[in-house]
Parts: sequence; structure tokens; C-alpha cells
Amino acid sequence: MREVEFDDIVKSVKNLIIHTAYNLPEDALNALKKAHEEEKSPVCKEVLEQILENAKIAREEDRPLCQDTGLAVFFLKVGEDFKVKGGSLKDAINKGTELGYKEGYLRASTCDCFTRANLKDTVGYNLPAVIHFDLVEGDKLEIEYAAKGGGSENVSRATVLAPAQGKKGILNFVKEVVSNAGPNPCPPIIVGVGIGGTFEKAAISSKHALFREAGSKNTDPELDEFEQEILEELNKLGIGAMGMGGTKTVLAVHIERQPCHIASLPVSVNVQCHSSRHSHITI
Repeated sequence: MREVEFDDIVKSVKNLIIHTAYNLPEDALNALKKAHEEEKSPVCKEVLEQILENAKIAREEDRPLCQDTGLAVFFLKVGEDFKVKGGSLKDAINKGTELGYKEGYLRASTCDCFTRANLKDTVGYNLPAVIHFDLVEGDKLEIEYAAKGGGSENVSRATVLAPAQGKKGILNFVKEVVSNAGPNPCPPIIVGVGIGGTFEKAAISSKHALFREAGSKNTDPELDEFEQEILEELNKLGIGAMGMGGTKTVLAVHIERQPCHIASLPVSVNVQCHSSRHSHITI
């Protein structure tokens, strides 16, 4: 059994959140640079230059990449031989989240669903974090973190198709979601697609798919081919950077799939804006 101090996890999470808010990860940065090089529209090329300049200023001046600093979303792989000393893992993640958002001068965005009252003075500053736990072998803790803004989350959708609709039905649904989203999620976007499982499993898979390195090849050749097909179709929509009508609406499409019930074909589309703020650490 390996023990790690509660406060060490809190500090790691706090630093992770602050760093991620200020520094666009290399995969997203490289995808934006590639989009800038390949963009056909002069107007959208200029928009992409401004996006890249914004990332440069945020990194150099330690400022948030966007005013919407998002809700904190975590995917944790917890080793069976990993133990937190001095508190619970959930409490450590939440405390680190609160300190990260406070000390990083990031916006507190959680509110009551009905009254819309901000929860910073009751539940906690930008709490609770959204945490997905997965128990695995070993004595380590892997933390995947993303700041998920409202603009991209608002246009995300999930459905359950008839099995007979197959890949064509999935492609049409993804196209419908991205087309209806238009400029609202601040394109160029990254599109996570969850296929199979159950309704909620597809939604979780579509969000986790966004953590993959932007544009990296899917390890499943069939899914890799399908990703490229969907990407090509989405970039024909002509939405472009910030909705200005260019050729680069989508930077990447990432698919995760699960086995599903014989009568169902669950599909979820989770959208991420061009400011794809995500990080991964191991403790």
C-alpha cells in the first residue's frame, strides 16, 4: 500500500488547474497552427492568428485563456494500492479545485440549477468538481483534468439511435449537432463522440474522448477511418473559425466506443471549444 498526504494531492490539483487555465496544451496549439496554415479564408486566417496571439499573451502574462474558466472536470484512475493519508480523495480534489480557482483568479461559475444563485459562499468556490472515478491495478493516481466552458457544453447532445441506422445514422447525428451549434462553441472545435454502452456511458465516453491528443490516430483502425470521414464532412459545413465561414470548423474528431444492448445504439457528441484546456498528471 502506498500512502500520499492529503495536502500533497490538494497542492498538485491546485497547481494543475492554474497552469491549465493559463497555458494552452501543445496538442491544441499545434492543431490551431496547422489549421491556420491550411485555412483558405483570409478572414478566418486572421481570426486564427488572433486566437494564437491570445494563447501567447495568456502564457506569457499568466492570464486565463478565456473569461469562461469552466467547471472542473476530472477523470481519475485510482490504483487499488493507493491510499490518501489524512482525508478522502474526493475531498482532496475538491479542495484543490477551490484553491486553484481562488488563487488563480478564475471565475466561480457553479450555481443552483433553479435559482441560479452562485454557490461560492455555500457549497464552495466553483464546487463541486465533476469527478469520474475508475479503480485500476497499481499504487498510483492518474488525474486527467479539463476546464469545461458553458459555450461548448451547451451545444453537446446525446441520443439513442436504432441499431439499423448504423454508421450513417451516427455521421448524420454528429453533423446535425455541429451544424446546429454553428459559431456558438467558438470554433474551430474538437468533437468527442461516444458510441455504445448506455445513454449515460456514451455521454461520459464522448467527454473523455476530448482528452486524447488532438488529431492523434485512433488505435482502432476502423474508428480512425470513421473519425477522418466525419472530420471531412464537418469541415464541409463552412462554419469556420468563430463562425466566419472558413474551411477549418473542426480541428479533430475523437471517438470512443463500448459494447451496447442489442436493441440500442447510444450516441453522444461532446464539443470542446478552440481553447481546449486539459492536462494529465500522475501522482
